[in-house]
Amino acid sequence: MRRVVWSELDKTQRELLLQRPTRNLSAEVRGNVQAIMEDVALRGDAALRALTQHFDGVALDDLAVSAAEMAEASESLSLELRDAIEAAGSRIEAFHNATRPRSVIVETAPGVTCERISRPINPVGLYVPAGSAPLPSTALMLTIPAALAGCSNIVLCTPPRKDGSVDPIVLAVAARIPGIRVFKLGGAQAIAAMTFGTASVPRCNKLFGPGNSFVDEAKRQAAQRSDGPAIDMPAGPSEVLVIADAGANAEFIASDLLSQAEHGADSQVFLLSESAELLDAVSAAVDRQLETLPRREIASKALEVSRLVQVRDLQEAIDISNDYAPEHLILALRAPREWVDRIQSAGTVFMGDWTPESLGDYCSGSNHVLPTGGAARAWSGLSVASFMTSLTLQTATSTGIANIGPCAVTLAEAEGLEAHARAARLRLAALP
Repeated sequence: MRRVVWSELDKTQRELLLQRPTRNLSAEVRGNVQAIMEDVALRGDAALRALTQHFDGVALDDLAVSAAEMAEASESLSLELRDAIEAAGSRIEAFHNATRPRSVIVETAPGVTCERISRPINPVGLYVPAGSAPLPSTALMLTIPAALAGCSNIVLCTPPRKDGSVDPIVLAVAARIPGIRVFKLGGAQAIAAMTFGTASVPRCNKLFGPGNSFVDEAKRQAAQRSDGPAIDMPAGPSEVLVIADAGANAEFIASDLLSQAEHGADSQVFLLSESAELLDAVSAAVDRQLETLPRREIASKALEVSRLVQVRDLQEAIDISNDYAPEHLILALRAPREWVDRIQSAGTVFMGDWTPESLGDYCSGSNHVLPTGGAARAWSGLSVASFMTSLTLQTATSTGIANIGPCAVTLAEAEGLEAHARAARLRLAALP
């Protein structure tokens, strides 16, 4: 990883430093994704089979995962792995259940109540990436809040392997949700299938899940259609930014940086510190740990667009982080809680030396489907609320219309909307 000193960079150099690596590919990716979307919209299942053979190297007769395949997948797992899935699932469920939307009723005036209630979205489409590594943890992060929201029509797409099967751990996680339908589809074509619907794949009202730049772009294009689905958030290639003080553990930080770098060549990692000695120690630790990393080729490519940044002080590091708006932010600080109020933009924050990013990826309980590419400036991570819509109710009694009807009349007359005023005025006149 190359080291830079923030104070020595001008405005343009700073902007280039914080630029995501996928930005330069966006024009080409947009065109390719648009072609895939149009093909699926036109040819449906035929396009899906052709695209799956082209991109995944497998010819499929049936795009859907059968009940037998689901059952076999669950049986094939070791007891240790099944226990880990259940343990992680219980923590994810506990946190998401505690933070799900609750109905609220407020008396805003005597005789007038306003309520807010929630309803599940149906059907919902979940995307679980595989690529160079399957992500059953993502299946947990998507299916559990969907189930807690009460979604009864859940569609899950995940790429097939070369033999036409789906990763058994992903299937075992999916099998925990009654009635879920799983399809052997990956990439932009999976997003297109859930956007338009085909003979095999249902059209979905909202799409969820992370993916590579193609998946991220496909979700964006889907959401831009006038009749298209909503999406959870822009969730593309993974990224982490670490802010560390001089007392941080260099080996810990190196492992955190590599844990994101190994996701893909288009991932990006940063370390910001005021300590030149720590930056040097982390750089050496990254090199050492990289040598024994099974996915070192992938991680090495990500490290080419990643940096070690020396800052003036921790406040400058926080300012840079807020501007970058990372998916994952790690505060490897002696007193991380003291800095939380200054953090404005981040998908999720890991506090202190003993909270590696991998806990959040798998089993702490919070969700790992998070906004990337700077979207954390305005988007939040996945929650039960993401799978629900909210509606309000209002009720006025005769006492209520008497109390607030005159207010409605006055405001309607000020806007020149006589029918609005009359609707309230007639009721006021009819009061006993």
